[in-house]
Amino acid sequence: MTMNTFCKHLRTKKMYVNAAPEEALAEKEGEHITACHFWCNRTQRELGQDDRPVHVNLCKSGRICFEE
Repeated sequence: MTMNTFCKHLRTKKMYVNAAPEEALAEKEGEHITACHFWCNRTQRELGQDDRPVHVNLCKSGRICFEE
């Protein structure tokens, strides 16, 4: 099993339920996820510090503003 590494500033409304971050950020089969479900905790917006969209598939290692 591969562990995904997400930016520590990535937030989703699913994190405010009793779930581990990996569970809250995991895409469920058939689930429609849009960018509006995610925001950057630093900017408090749907854009990260690099002015790029925030999303579970985008906020990973290699991005300028990424922090583990």
